Amino acid sequence: MDLSDLIARNAAFTPDKPALHFAGATLSYAAFDARIVALARVLKAHYGVARGDRVAILSLNRPDYLVALYACARLGAMLVPLNWRLAVAEQRFILSDAAVKVLLLEEAFAAVLPQLAQALPQAQAIGLDFVPPGGLSIEAALARGDGDGRNPHVDLAAPLLIVYTSGTTGRPKGAVLRQEALLWNGVMSQHMHALTSDDHVLTVLPLFHVGGLNIQTTPALHHGATVTLHARFAPDATLEAIARERPTLTVLVPATIQAVTEHPSWQSTDLSSLKAVATGSSIVPPPLMARIGERGVPVLQVYGATETCPIAIYTRLGGDLSRPESTGLAGLACEAKVIGEDGREAPHDVIGEIAVRGPNVFFEYWGNAEATRAALHDGWFRTGDLASRSADGYFTVRDRKTNMIISGGENIYPAEVERVLLEHPDVADAGVVGRPDPKWQEVAVAYVMLRPGCACDAEALKAHVAVQLARFKVPREFVFVDELPRTALGKVQHFVLRRGAAAP
Repeated sequence: MDLSDLIARNAAFTPDKPALHFAGATLSYAAFDARIVALARVLKAHYGVARGDRVAILSLNRPDYLVALYACARLGAMLVPLNWRLAVAEQRFILSDAAVKVLLLEEAFAAVLPQLAQALPQAQAIGLDFVPPGGLSIEAALARGDGDGRNPHVDLAAPLLIVYTSGTTGRPKGAVLRQEALLWNGVMSQHMHALTSDDHVLTVLPLFHVGGLNIQTTPALHHGATVTLHARFAPDATLEAIARERPTLTVLVPATIQAVTEHPSWQSTDLSSLKAVATGSSIVPPPLMARIGERGVPVLQVYGATETCPIAIYTRLGGDLSRPESTGLAGLACEAKVIGEDGREAPHDVIGEIAVRGPNVFFEYWGNAEATRAALHDGWFRTGDLASRSADGYFTVRDRKTNMIISGGENIYPAEVERVLLEHPDVADAGVVGRPDPKWQEVAVAYVMLRPGCACDAEALKAHVAVQLARFKVPREFVFVDELPRTALGKVQHFVLRRGAAAP
């Protein structure tokens, strides 16, 4: 059995049920399964994709993104999702590092094709919405397949995804996730969301990230639910879809929560269909979650990483949601603990590094044995994230280990300072980093975005922070900016801010 069989089973049980809604069109489970089989056939018969070969995709969200995922599962091949926000040179590195055999892409990203031809002359392109030079469109390609579209020795132990992480230094690393990782991730999603075949998931986050792909989207399809896809996030389209399409679940990261809750239509949008909104990706300020809670919708928190598929720690629907600063308990199908510098489990309420072990954890970093050894210890993945764990098992994520500032021997967690800054009515967003200091080793510097029309100054913000935090945690400098550097999911890129703070 492979992961594509879950789609085939749902197609057998409910062939006419909508699997995917996209851009006004609907793909039933029977049609979804047929398209998966057709793509697997052509990838094997026409492009020679064998077990273990890599197939990349460079596209906004669209149904064929998921068709490609399950076609690769059927073949025992690996899908390499490419971040469309990356520069062409960065995309070329990933394509070359993964040695892809086939690239599926949209015409908007065709600038990568000359780079692909240089780096991998034998690789071939399939256009998802156009005919690439020397290649085929997806519809023309699907017509050329024959056979059963299967390779021998394919099961749930076969690697399925290579997802490249946006490392803070050096080149990105490709985390290899097996099919079974997605299966067990789906089990935990079901537990977290009380997910059933009656649910309807709205997916607005990018599928090149495991959060958009695996927190709700693939679990919903495994359980026979319906998914509405948006090509990319837009607050007005998201609110309109909630009111019109009546989804029961969606995932919003802090940046998208802020965008929808500050939209003029937020208060008037009917949210009554939503049984929950899940959020994560970074530490979520409680005031942001409260904006959704105030509209009567439960907010579920999830913690994880690319390397954990990503679900690892979460709060669940029907569970204890009274601790907004806690990310919840270790997931149903994995273990999690907090460890100290010596690798031993830390006492309760002591801050240490989160480690996760389970079938959802990645297999290796592609072609990087050294990085794999550094990250995996006796099956435990050391996340690099800092947290504490209460006596009853609830985790409170504090910060990235690499973000921690040591000032005069005291630890400053930027996320804590950012949380306080975000409580100021004039602050739209903030990023706090350390700057080298000859006396204190490091001091905190805050980069602040003010809300439109506000003119708060540094002294007012210092006073605001000083009321709530120890004096050594108060930033020594406030830099007011129009925007902050971010990842595709809206996380502030602290390593970029650190470079700016360290510059003379």
